[in-house]
Formats: sequence, C-alpha cells, structure tokens
Amino acid sequence: MTSKERFERVLEYFSSQVPSPETELRYRDPFGFVVAVMLSAQCTDKRVNMITPVLLKAFPDAESLASATQEQVAEIIKSCSYPNSKAKNLIRMANVLINKFGGKLPDEPELLRQLPGVGRKTANVVASVLYKKPVIAVDTHVFRVSKRLGLAVNARTPLDVERQLEKYIPCEMRHKAHHWLILHGRYVCKARKPLCEKCGLTSLCKYFKNKK
Repeated sequence: MTSKERFERVLEYFSSQVPSPETELRYRDPFGFVVAVMLSAQCTDKRVNMITPVLLKAFPDAESLASATQEQVAEIIKSCSYPNSKAKNLIRMANVLINKFGGKLPDEPELLRQLPGVGRKTANVVASVLYKKPVIAVDTHVFRVSKRLGLAVNARTPLDVERQLEKYIPCEMRHKAHHWLILHGRYVCKARKPLCEKCGLTSLCKYFKNKK
C-alpha cells in the first residue's frame, strides 16, 4: 500500500464516521478561543471548559486581561496545569495583542506565533479552527495516531509529523483531519489501552499488526 492510498483510506473512513468534526473547547469569540487553547496545554478540554467561563467573566477582553495581575489570573485558573506560567503568558499575550495587533487576533500562524505563550501547535489550532487555514496542529494525540496508523513514517518530532500529514492531506480537508486525529486518539486509539476492537482502521494499522 502506498502512502497516498493509506491516507485516502484513512480520510475516507473518518469522513464516513464523523462528517463534521468540531473542537471540544467551548468559546464565544476569537479572543476566548485563544485563551482556551493556551489553557489546554497538558490539561483536558473538560477542565478548560470549566475554567474559561469564570476567567472570561472576570476578564472578558484583551484590555481587561492585560491589566490583570498574575496572582488574579492564577487564582482563577489554579485547577489547570501550570497556573502561574499560564497566567503570566495570558497577560503578556493580551498586552502584545493590543499593542502589536490593535486587539484583533491575527489569522495567520506566523503572526499568531508572535503572541507570548503561543507556540506552533497553538497557533495552528487557532488558525485551523477559527480561520480554516490549511494547517495541522500536532498534539500528543495526533502524533500518536499518525505514527500508529503509519501516516507518519520515521517521524521523531511533531514538526516531522506535521510535514508528512500536510504532504498527503488535501488543503481543504486539513481543518477536519486535525479534529479527526485528535478525537480518534482521545476516544479510541488511547495511549495506554487503545480500543482496537472499536476501531475500523485495524486492517491498515501498523501498531495493530505489530501487536498481533
């Protein structure tokens, strides 16, 4: 099976199973979304969805967040991972958003990465979800699923995986593929105990073949 054929079969399967995948992070506007994505690093979407409404009620926009203290923000987000570091980055992000971008969230990954606390993965998530840009964010789920299914061969870093996925996934499907791979990794192809019996991709899965 060629790489092209493997990708086609995987995309066809996901298209039939989840025609309209969406992020599980809840948000009300672009600013709220970038805040949620920043909070989601090494933290579950469920937890983030509990925190962001409280945080955004206190600081609903970049102006109010930029004037907050690190202690104020950290107290609200203390139930997520690394609250002090995230609080500092959220405040810095809000300041740069105002001073460099006039308070409007940019839509290009390269510009998004200029915001403090926004790395390549976060920038790609925001650009993909909000603006349907043809980029794929590689988190732990995407990395694991891509490796197991044989979509990313000999890939050692998230950037390696990203480049291989973008080589074979059509631009118009990338914002969906991002969600498909995340959801599959979150609910089926789990890290410790993958639910292979519930997966419709075992016939081409390299991990399943090796496990057998």
